[in-house]
Amino acid sequence: MKYLLVGLFWWVNASAFCQTPQGKVFGTVKDASGPIAGATVAVPSTFWGTVTDAKGQFELALPQGKHTISIRFVGLATVQKEVNVENVSIALGEILLTPSTNQLDAVVVTGQFGPQSVRNSVYQIRTISNEQIRLRGATNIQSVLNTELGMRFSNDLTLGTTDVQLMGMSGQNVKILLDGVPMIDRGSTRESLGQIDINIIDRIEIVEGPMSVSYGSDALAGVINIITKKGDEKANLTLTTRVQEETTGRDYQPFAGEGTHNEFLGVAWQKKSWQVSGNFSRNFFGGWQGANTGRKKEWLPKEQYLSTAGIAYRTQKVNVWYRFNGTSETLKSLGDTYINTQTKNLSATDQFYVTYRWFHQAQGEYQVNDKTGLTAAVSFTDYSRQTETTDYDLVRERRTLNLSGSQDKSTFKTTFARLTAQHRFSSHISLQHGFEMNLNSSAGERIQGTPHINEFAYFVSSEFKIGKKINVRPGLRFLKNSVYDAPPVIPSINTKFILTDGLDLRLAYARGFRSPALRELYFTFFDASHSIRGNTNLKAEDSDSFNAFLSYQVIEKPALRLNSTLGGFYNHFNNLISIGTDPTNPAISTYLNIDTFKTTGFTFNNTLFWKNLQGSLGFSHIGRYNSVSESVSSPAFVWSNEVNTNLRYTIPQIATSLSFYYKYTGKLPTYQAVSTENGTIASLAETAAFHMADVTLNKVFFKNYTLVGGVKNLFNVTRLANSAVNTGAGHSSGVSVPMAYGRSFFVGLTAQLSK
Repeated sequence: MKYLLVGLFWWVNASAFCQTPQGKVFGTVKDASGPIAGATVAVPSTFWGTVTDAKGQFELALPQGKHTISIRFVGLATVQKEVNVENVSIALGEILLTPSTNQLDAVVVTGQFGPQSVRNSVYQIRTISNEQIRLRGATNIQSVLNTELGMRFSNDLTLGTTDVQLMGMSGQNVKILLDGVPMIDRGSTRESLGQIDINIIDRIEIVEGPMSVSYGSDALAGVINIITKKGDEKANLTLTTRVQEETTGRDYQPFAGEGTHNEFLGVAWQKKSWQVSGNFSRNFFGGWQGANTGRKKEWLPKEQYLSTAGIAYRTQKVNVWYRFNGTSETLKSLGDTYINTQTKNLSATDQFYVTYRWFHQAQGEYQVNDKTGLTAAVSFTDYSRQTETTDYDLVRERRTLNLSGSQDKSTFKTTFARLTAQHRFSSHISLQHGFEMNLNSSAGERIQGTPHINEFAYFVSSEFKIGKKINVRPGLRFLKNSVYDAPPVIPSINTKFILTDGLDLRLAYARGFRSPALRELYFTFFDASHSIRGNTNLKAEDSDSFNAFLSYQVIEKPALRLNSTLGGFYNHFNNLISIGTDPTNPAISTYLNIDTFKTTGFTFNNTLFWKNLQGSLGFSHIGRYNSVSESVSSPAFVWSNEVNTNLRYTIPQIATSLSFYYKYTGKLPTYQAVSTENGTIASLAETAAFHMADVTLNKVFFKNYTLVGGVKNLFNVTRLANSAVNTGAGHSSGVSVPMAYGRSFFVGLTAQLSK
């Protein structure tokens, strides 16, 4: 593969010399501290470009005609200049680059009538830009989100899956979207987060609080919308490649075996209004031994292949695209060795968990006129996961099927469609309404029968701008579920008030609804570590949620900006679905409805932009309802704290940036009802606090190449002490909680070439 990449690099670079320059453009690039060395000066999506010298000066040769020149540098806002080259030299003089705009100015689409800035949205939205993802050297989405405030991750090492919590709520109440279309999962964990190619992501948008009106079931706690790259609008060929190598703790073998190995190749071609693209990623994780000995590994080895192919057509009024995302993933649970009684050879029994996810997605936008627009989205997901148990003869290196072991396959299929219309009646009144359809089915050895759940919805919301300082957005969603009696209507109302210049207040209420998923009703799973049975008697969940956010631009100057946001939330859930002990068999776990569950708390976020330094500092205090407090004397809420900070310092003179990401996750307390000789008492259990930090260094050279390296998990976190009582049921806590596999070192190289 490396020879293919070298050949492609040579071909694209060589084609840069096919045109003869006709004129020159020159100037000097500076920022607040002086000249910038290594800034890129180029015509976007062409190979006409250069970099500034040690004095910040450049000279760019261009063919005759009109051109748009882009001047950019890491951490600074891009400046564009229009020039008309006519066989003469053009002096642009001094070009001043300022710090890049902060997240309040980021353009978002989640839950919006159309793309708009975070500052103008009625929702409180966090965005993680492509630049932030790139600077972290991330190989999966979890490594991007693990230092975000209000987010916790939990790992099931037996199944090799990871779940996410948002503001005290579990992953089954967090909606995962890919370009606004829901992703499906087999179990209650959001393993789909680990099956999206990090290399194709443009940004991640996070909305806290229920979004059931806009996105339906599973959106009670919030939405994580992953927005993919859509390519350049100009007619050119773009080639992107990436290679990254990472240790697993102290373990490493180059390009295979121990460690993390990531390779990516992406190609995009555009001709006038058409674009065709394709991407391929290979992610290999060699596993981690941990405290285990022999062949068995604590963290399962993983082989993952991710592919993408798409075609798009864009004009001023029409934007239509189709994309296929394919995932092939194999998790390997390696068994310990033994002497085979028949062959007398050294053997082992292994289990492979093989996942295939075929995701077809088509979307379209049509601007009827300047006041009316239509959007449509259709997707089909074919997801399967099978367990293969085999016997491996280590002497003969031969693998055979284990007939007494687990051999099964479960499939889940979803057809999704949404049609939405946006109407702007005036500058003060807008309306959005639409129809949505979800058709779900599943089958397999662990599925009871061949169940189906279909849901249809009509949703409508409107924005009323009262004067220049008040924005009110009420919404309603009408549901029809084929299995459950959904509420006749789900309401929400979001408001935004501009109190003074730079001071905004957002207040919101929303009703949430979630019908049980197929996996919770009909999926049964038994192995050495799990005893989980589906429950067809589950009730649907519903919730009432309130939140408020006060945002203040404390300082807003070209060289210095400081923004602060104080937020609070309260969520009350009825019939929350959770895993508990089966009343008919204490040795088995099942899905149960919890009568009442609540979360509450507040967050305080601050962002700073000062010359070449960008930073953030946040604090959260989150309370989770104590389910045993009504039957046993104990506090109604248990609380946990989080502190996070992200720092980035850019050195323009050498085109380099240094980043530091840190999060303190406080201890997580829970109360358990424990039976003793003196009756039932409340026993306090705690999962220990921990510190997580990454340090990365980025260097841009030859304008199209980026070298990244650093240290992940700086504090060498592996397992967290846990004092929970081990009841013996499935998913019991045990003596410690797996969190990570120790300190790792990584280095990666990315190249983006255009023609």
